[in-house]
Amino acid sequence: MREKKKNLKKMVSNIFVSICMLMGLTSFAYAEFPEKEIQFIIPFGAGGGADIEGRLLAKEMGKILGVPVVAVNKPGGGGAVTYTFTKNAKPDGYTLAWNSTSILTTTNIGNVPYKHDALDHLGRVEYQPMPLAVRYDAPWKTFKDFAEHCAKNPRTLKIANSSAGSATHVASIAYENAIQGCKFIHLPVGVKRRNATVLSGEADGMVGPLTALLNLSKAKKIRLLAIASDNRNSVIPNVPTAGELGYKANLDLFRGLSVPKGTPANVKAKLTEAMIQAAKSDAFSGLAKKKGFTVDPLTGNEFDRMISMEDTVVRDIMVSAGLYQSKKK
Repeated sequence: MREKKKNLKKMVSNIFVSICMLMGLTSFAYAEFPEKEIQFIIPFGAGGGADIEGRLLAKEMGKILGVPVVAVNKPGGGGAVTYTFTKNAKPDGYTLAWNSTSILTTTNIGNVPYKHDALDHLGRVEYQPMPLAVRYDAPWKTFKDFAEHCAKNPRTLKIANSSAGSATHVASIAYENAIQGCKFIHLPVGVKRRNATVLSGEADGMVGPLTALLNLSKAKKIRLLAIASDNRNSVIPNVPTAGELGYKANLDLFRGLSVPKGTPANVKAKLTEAMIQAAKSDAFSGLAKKKGFTVDPLTGNEFDRMISMEDTVVRDIMVSAGLYQSKKK
């Protein structure tokens, strides 16, 4: 009798432990995302447009998600360091990459051995033009003046960009290709030196994101000659598009979010919704109006189609300049 009671007690104990374990597993399985801080990886250094915009978006997303969304700078390789880090991260929603056109430039120039679809892309947050700019007292007052000079004097104008194969370099090539007979000397001087090279006279012009050039333009330190966009920008309404002047150049800079491949659909859905709400917040929209980028969230199949189309544009420009490198999947 004593042995039976002992066995019964042991059996009840085992059942109780099993129930507790099952409850724990069930609780874990249905734990609501997110439960901890999220890393928001920025491909470029602190203080630039990508950093300022990304940090504000991360802050606004943190308010919506109820956990800290922590901005972490991982510059290098034109975005390669950030995208590779994110690609190799656990696909659980706790690592986000602040993507941009750099996801296309870095994969097409061969900085990484994979294509842009090696990551899952949540969507686009905003886009902005990349104007061609010269020093304010330069002899070219219009894009037509500049284009005619370059056509008559190929390989004499030095145009600064942030790095070889970067979005600003590719946009420079787009302007160059649009001007028959024109050839630039491209100077990959880095983000921090790009503006300075024009102001000092080391470079004749530059191409950069509007957010990086706007203050210098307002201060009449540089002159924005044209933008390679479909339409004029409301913050710089007097700057024409290359297209309306008869030059076929079209490449805007976009920014958005990516996650590791295989991140669960429900997690991506929650992050995407937070991204959209944060993009439309008063704080982020206010920065957009001040800096000149256009908040226009694009998600799902629409963004997939857009990024595929932009990938073709970037690849074709790189092929024309001998920069394209094929890569593995």
